[in-house]
Amino acid sequence: MGPVSEAHPSPEATALPPHAGLETTPGECPVVILDDGTWAVRGHADVLHVATTPEVYSSAARRHLHVPNGMDGEEHRRFRDVVDRHLDDTRILPLASMITQVCDQAVADLLEPGTVVEVLHDYGRQVAVRVQCRWLGWPESLEGELLDWIEANFAATRSGEAARNAEVAAWFDRIVTDLVDDRRRRLAAGEDLPEDPTTGLLHDTVADTAAPGGQRPLTDPELVSILRNWTAGDLGSIAACIGVVVHHVATHLEEQARLRTLSGDEEHHTEELDAAVDEMLRLNDPFPFNKRRTLQDAELAGYRVPAGTAVVVNWTAANRDERVFPEPDAYRPAEHRADNIVYGAGPHICPGRVLSTLQIRGALAALLRATTSVELDPDRPPERYPFPSRGFDTVPVVLR
Repeated sequence: MGPVSEAHPSPEATALPPHAGLETTPGECPVVILDDGTWAVRGHADVLHVATTPEVYSSAARRHLHVPNGMDGEEHRRFRDVVDRHLDDTRILPLASMITQVCDQAVADLLEPGTVVEVLHDYGRQVAVRVQCRWLGWPESLEGELLDWIEANFAATRSGEAARNAEVAAWFDRIVTDLVDDRRRRLAAGEDLPEDPTTGLLHDTVADTAAPGGQRPLTDPELVSILRNWTAGDLGSIAACIGVVVHHVATHLEEQARLRTLSGDEEHHTEELDAAVDEMLRLNDPFPFNKRRTLQDAELAGYRVPAGTAVVVNWTAANRDERVFPEPDAYRPAEHRADNIVYGAGPHICPGRVLSTLQIRGALAALLRATTSVELDPDRPPERYPFPSRGFDTVPVVLR
């Protein structure tokens, strides 16, 4: 299908890639075209090329403000600096003990001998909501509404109805806006606010050459968008990842036993546990793609890509490219880790990778420490989330 190419297509470039319905591997067809005309980039090298060339493949393809995901170039860099300050390792790694406590308590809340648990709903979502509220300084009383929102968001996504998705998005914006407004009222009243990322964003600034001193406060829409980006996507995503890793250990009992031993001393085995989690997510990536749009004519894998073309970066397929992973289904944490791009690549690589890993590893380790076995429920098989995700909608397991 041809090599990865730069902008300015060569005369030899052909017009259209094959249709996505063709049964091929990413190595055979690194680019395919979907029913709606969108180009899906599947090859590992081609995905990396698109992800690292924002001047050609723009992320600014959304109708609404998305800080910083829906930005490119200098604008993205300015706002990414804000996000990176709050997600720096020096701020996130100290959360490990809190996350361990949350996960241990979440297991204790559901565990009885022979307990049948649906991992995503009964455990993963509880962990995600509790960690996010404690990290951001949000009230415990909000946890129930956030759990309801996750359920509504999944239902809206599955429906494919634009109106339902817009309604759910507006609901989450109201939650975040109310929290920000409350902080602003308390600040105006002279109250001492808690030192957490929500307060930090109220006092933070973003670079702006038009502002006095080259810095200005974040606007409320920008602040709300950052908090929405940190939470709205992560709540369901963390639960989905926990479902993937628990499914893996429930179907690989020898590895489950090995990881249970490591989890008994989690603090001293973080590298091995994190590598295992990353590889489980590579095998069954629940985050299939991100959207891009070409800003100019370009060439990709030997095909001429016209300016204005809608493109999706298929991380799931790229992480199974047989040219990089000769046996894509083989579980090899150490061998595959360097090429694993489950958290993305390029300027838009996930800034919350460390926080996400702490939660997913913490949830898996807590579950293994509290049990002697985790097995799939023989009466209810797992249900996959709709293609192209390789994640799960339900993972019922029996805990002993």
